[in-house]
Amino acid sequence: MGANGFVAGSVLAQAGEGWQIHAVSRGVASARRDQFCWHACDPLVPAQLTQLFQTVKPAAVIHTAALADIDFCQAHPELARAVNVDLTRTLANLCGDFGARLVFCSTDTVFDGEHAPYDEAAQPGPINTYAETKVEAEQIVARLGAQSVIARLSLVVGLPVLGTGNSFLARMIASFADGRPVGATEREVRTPVDVLTVGRALLELAAGDQAGLFHLAGCDRLNRFEIAQQIAARFGYSPYLVVAQPVAAVPGRAARPRDVSLHNAKAVAQLKTPMRTLDEGLSLILKMSQTPAS
Repeated sequence: MGANGFVAGSVLAQAGEGWQIHAVSRGVASARRDQFCWHACDPLVPAQLTQLFQTVKPAAVIHTAALADIDFCQAHPELARAVNVDLTRTLANLCGDFGARLVFCSTDTVFDGEHAPYDEAAQPGPINTYAETKVEAEQIVARLGAQSVIARLSLVVGLPVLGTGNSFLARMIASFADGRPVGATEREVRTPVDVLTVGRALLELAAGDQAGLFHLAGCDRLNRFEIAQQIAARFGYSPYLVVAQPVAAVPGRAARPRDVSLHNAKAVAQLKTPMRTLDEGLSLILKMSQTPAS
């Protein structure tokens, strides 16, 4: 679900021959591969999703669809709830009815940012509308019990693996290549994880028997300025192109948590997919970008 998205592109591209994949999105296919079937439907129309479940009869659903622009969600709370909460409720009900496993992608920003780093036992404390909708969606998914996994994703770094997707890394590299400086704050702290690792971990969770919460996060606690500097260096650009800037005081800008770094010990212990440092993740991204598409 959400097949045209950035994270979903990694899932689709890395699913091997043992998978029978059905990609679902609102729009036309961003890319096509022989190993998966693409379905276009309006995810906000429950009847269309019900018909899709009746046709496909999925064993597992990886739910990556979301309205994730924090400021847009703040300005459009009803639409944010429709996409992030109501759609999740529909999918959870269908998975319950059809006996399908549900892997739901949530976010590190469910926390208030004042008690980091957070493990899976920490209580969420959302401070903006987007985070509120994701917490509510988590609660819906959790009611499926052993049939569900909630994967909280930290800041996902990478280039689009399949299709286009929304990659801040691609925009950052384009700025570096043009010699334009990139502003980054030292205030916001994350545990960045590469998109390839996320895709592999979601596939593993969909195929496995794990349940409950998992933090899919990298092994480094870094602020956005440090992240941007490391990216610049690894891609061959001067770290001086990264400029420290304060958090923007823009009217209407939603509040952001200060530090939502995550503990990843549970994922490290229970998943075969390794959680990586940012440097290791960037190595994977560079290798993938240099590999011709099949």
